Amino acid sequence: MNFHEYQAKQLFADYGIAVPPGRVARTPDEAVEAAKAIGGDAWMVKAQIHAGGRGKAGGVKYCKTTAEVKQAAAGMLGTKMETYQSAGVALPVDCVLVAQATDIAKELYLSVLVDRSSKSLTFIASAEGGVEIEQVAHENPDAIKTLNVNFVQGLQPYQCRELGFALGLNAKQVGQLTKIMLGLFRLFNEKDLALVELNPLAILTDGNLAVLDGKINSDDNATFRHADLAAMRDIRQEDPTEVLASQHDLNYVTMDGNIGCMVNGAGLAMATMDVIALEGGSPANFLDVGGGATKARVTEAFKLILSSDKVRAIFVNIFGGIVRCDMIAEGIIAAVKEVDVKVPVIVRLEGTNVDEGKALLKSSGLAITPADNINDGAKKAVAAAKAA
Repeated sequence: MNFHEYQAKQLFADYGIAVPPGRVARTPDEAVEAAKAIGGDAWMVKAQIHAGGRGKAGGVKYCKTTAEVKQAAAGMLGTKMETYQSAGVALPVDCVLVAQATDIAKELYLSVLVDRSSKSLTFIASAEGGVEIEQVAHENPDAIKTLNVNFVQGLQPYQCRELGFALGLNAKQVGQLTKIMLGLFRLFNEKDLALVELNPLAILTDGNLAVLDGKINSDDNATFRHADLAAMRDIRQEDPTEVLASQHDLNYVTMDGNIGCMVNGAGLAMATMDVIALEGGSPANFLDVGGGATKARVTEAFKLILSSDKVRAIFVNIFGGIVRCDMIAEGIIAAVKEVDVKVPVIVRLEGTNVDEGKALLKSSGLAITPADNINDGAKKAVAAAKAA
């Protein structure tokens, strides 16, 4: 689950990490009141969407008067914003963050994530922060510093100090960085997060460190443990189909192709998409119905797939391990009838009760094309989509 900047900053503040004063506003008048409450003689008005690159899209404005704050908020609220990080989707701007403007001497970058290669929680830092951090990583990889944290020992203050000096910070700033990193380490573990990114982590002109922008992504598998985080979810920032899928315990990701995929198991789903591409086709979605798929879940899966008007064929690829193939077949038959599927459906079944499942599909009287294996199914699905 992703979070807005204002939500991330609140979590940072809860863990003793310095952030500039700021308030969220949902109307231009609220933005003015926020600026007055914060005080100072300049403010930043920042559109709140689940994507970076807002500054280049006009979503970050520097304001010297409350009239400018009101004008900036009015120009953002109620609009939709697309950035180079929003994957071609324009996201709704329902609120803005009004934050105290700060004088920046230098921008740094700091993030925390789970590094699967080292099997550890890892800090990534650079003395060259800002919106072009991806370009820095590509053009000057030596500028990127990494710190793998031992799972048993945890993050040690001396490691933070070593990283701070490697970034060229002075003794005072190294102390502040140590506090920030230790706070992030606690936040990451206590809230079961998947990613925290501070960009920029700024050195202000007074020499102090402050987080001017932040991104947080939590581990969905741990949401049941964190009601406070679940309450922060903004479904208007998410794909409506993916939101609906989550309500039925389906793992669904919208893609750009025209072949709908319904598979049980994430690994098999990815392999299915690969084979479709190998045969010259393009998947319309990633959809994992899970190992414990039921007839009702299969029906909902068909509805999700067909919610896209791009779909020209559906490839159902099921390996019956925990779930029985005959039960999946019953679900497919019921779904095709209930949803009134009008596109070709290709089904490959393998595993427990596969013969019973195939017999049910054959005797259904429905236009369902059987496949012998994953390659045969992909080939038939691609051909059917092209014919359609």
